[in-house]
Amino acid sequence: MSLVTDRRTVLKGLGSAAAAGSFAAPALSQGANARTLRFVPQANLANFDPIWGTQYVVRNAAAYVWDTLYGVDEKLQPQRQMVEREEVSADGLTWTFRLRPGLKFHDGEPVLAKDVVASMVRWSARDPMGLMIRALQREIAAVDDRTFRWVLSKPYPKMLLALAKNNAPCSFVMPERIAQTDPFKQITEFVGSGPMRFVRDEWVPGARAVFAKFADYVPRDEKASWLAGGKRILVDRVEWVIMPDPATAAAALQNGEVDWWESPISDLVPLLRRNPNVSVDIADPLGNIGAFRMNTLHPPFDNVKARRAVLTGMSQEDYMRALVGDDDKLWKPLPGYFTPDTPLYNEEGGDVLKMGNIAAAKKLLAESGYKGEPVVCVVAQDQPITKAFGEVTADLLKKIGFNVDFVATDWGTTGQRRAMKNPPGQGGWNMFHTWHAGADCINPAAYTAIRANGDKAWFGWPDSPKVEADIVEWFDAKSLEEEKTAMKKLNGDALDYVVYAPTGFFLSYQAWRKNVEGVVKGPLPFAWGVSKTG
Repeated sequence: MSLVTDRRTVLKGLGSAAAAGSFAAPALSQGANARTLRFVPQANLANFDPIWGTQYVVRNAAAYVWDTLYGVDEKLQPQRQMVEREEVSADGLTWTFRLRPGLKFHDGEPVLAKDVVASMVRWSARDPMGLMIRALQREIAAVDDRTFRWVLSKPYPKMLLALAKNNAPCSFVMPERIAQTDPFKQITEFVGSGPMRFVRDEWVPGARAVFAKFADYVPRDEKASWLAGGKRILVDRVEWVIMPDPATAAAALQNGEVDWWESPISDLVPLLRRNPNVSVDIADPLGNIGAFRMNTLHPPFDNVKARRAVLTGMSQEDYMRALVGDDDKLWKPLPGYFTPDTPLYNEEGGDVLKMGNIAAAKKLLAESGYKGEPVVCVVAQDQPITKAFGEVTADLLKKIGFNVDFVATDWGTTGQRRAMKNPPGQGGWNMFHTWHAGADCINPAAYTAIRANGDKAWFGWPDSPKVEADIVEWFDAKSLEEEKTAMKKLNGDALDYVVYAPTGFFLSYQAWRKNVEGVVKGPLPFAWGVSKTG
């Protein structure tokens, strides 16, 4: 029996059980009413530092708690958020920002320019766009309590996008005392100025996380649009209920024990649609790009031929079928790294991803000098996307000739382990699976995973001066045609180096009770504007 067939057989059984109500939901807090929204997130909130790591589940929770200077809207344009106004000098070297009045942290203290400066220093040490700004930075300093100045040695036209983007790490503003934490160590205090405060004494990792409306938050006057505009919270509490088992989550949603499920698996969608009290829709039309991330620091993937062996042997259809089953509307092959049907999408160098040639992959592996050392595959089992991908990868690597050490773990542990540069046999890793929101992959600006600047790159630490030169060429482009030329080079060179292995493009669902209103499509579950009756 194939991995895909076996998975679908199991899921059909789970769906039947969910329909029968035979899976009991975890114990939920008492006092449920229309002022409490119960939400099932994509994964457990195991840690809560949105700068230290880049897991979407952390970013999603952080967007409730911490605000940003700017926010990207549904048209992918940066809009003012904490900022009242900005000025840029004629030479493009000096940016002066003025905070809007009335900003307050959850501990009652006002948000001051010194807090923003410390927050930007910490963020820019970890974020690719922040690192680019830091490389040009002459000074960042508070001018007065509501004004700070950023002085550069060279113009950086995409400054506002860097401060507004929704991909992690976002430039969240924290109190100075918290922002002064080493960016490579996790914070231990969770005080923000966003529309909700984190109820730390109710946080039980693996079970739930709770967010309460911050009464002193003053929304902007504009209509909310993604991370921009007026973030109006219409409930008193949002309770994240951790349910890693899809059938349990489906049963809880149908029974009204939870209100909103971020990521129902496609196999259970027909079941949910038959329930008259449940709505189901695509979560984000820009979709997601699956990723097989390899560690370039250690054998065997320090050798490009071993990485190319993976690209040569893999079948994106196998990965996509394992995730979405037979629904062809939910996926498409992706011979590259960028979001389909967007202006800069191209397939330069993508033929390697259309091969699925195990014999050629074996030849490349032999040429790499692979010595049979274990390949430590860290695969989260509580995340349906990574679990499905991991099963395909274990089978693929064995067929190519790798000695697979399959480490079944949870998403929180994956997030901790992938940050480690230790050798695989000493707590490190060789590969892990993840995915990237299509909204993050339209161009290189906010695309953390495409960077190949060595120690400053994302986990796996790829190092390719050619790829980095292509990214600089895109940033320096003065026309759409110049951007397209640079993007073709980038796609081809990134595939040649194998920054990572794309496993395909896919859409995902979200589901909610029909007494919940205001759920919108986008790259994260926006709590503002969402209300509940009954």
